[in-house]
Amino acid sequence: MLDADCDVWLLTEVSERTSLPGYAVSPSQASMARRRWWAAVASRQPMASSPDPHPASAQAQVGATTYVSSVLPWKSCGARHPWVGARHADKTKHVVDDLLLRLRAADSLVWGGDWNHALAGREYAGSQGGRREVARAVEELGLVVPTSELPHPIEGLRSIDHIAVREGSAARARRVEATHEGKRLSDHDAYVVDTDL
Repeated sequence: MLDADCDVWLLTEVSERTSLPGYAVSPSQASMARRRWWAAVASRQPMASSPDPHPASAQAQVGATTYVSSVLPWKSCGARHPWVGARHADKTKHVVDDLLLRLRAADSLVWGGDWNHALAGREYAGSQGGRREVARAVEELGLVVPTSELPHPIEGLRSIDHIAVREGSAARARRVEATHEGKRLSDHDAYVVDTDL
């Protein structure tokens, strides 16, 4: 992560022991499991924490930009808190509606995280109905998702981890494989968007 040289990281499923040299970490208030937060924003620039826009999201302000890291429902997430709804698409709609209520006011927004939806190609972690809800939120917020065409660690699939930036931003996305000496560190890779906000 340090080699990727990012100013801000949008983290998900974050251990309470997480630290990055040179970065402050602002986690979600809610925990997804014992000693693990749903999400966090890490910044090497000064940042101010903001109220979470949803229990499975963290929000922080870095300069004039609002950064939000979210975990969205996955197919087998069940009906436990913070998910509301009978079907997967209903759960995703509920989260998206909560986020839209709180994120529409942001003048400059970067929203990302483990969205559990490929935005192109085959859908495997989410649902087509859930994908439509995510696409609706991206459109309403005036964002684009440069990570949507990047590969997932499973060959032939597209990423379910995304970073969305304002439409019209010059942005280049890349994947950083989560491996060390040929061994996988996670079933998720890191995705980086280079943009000038």
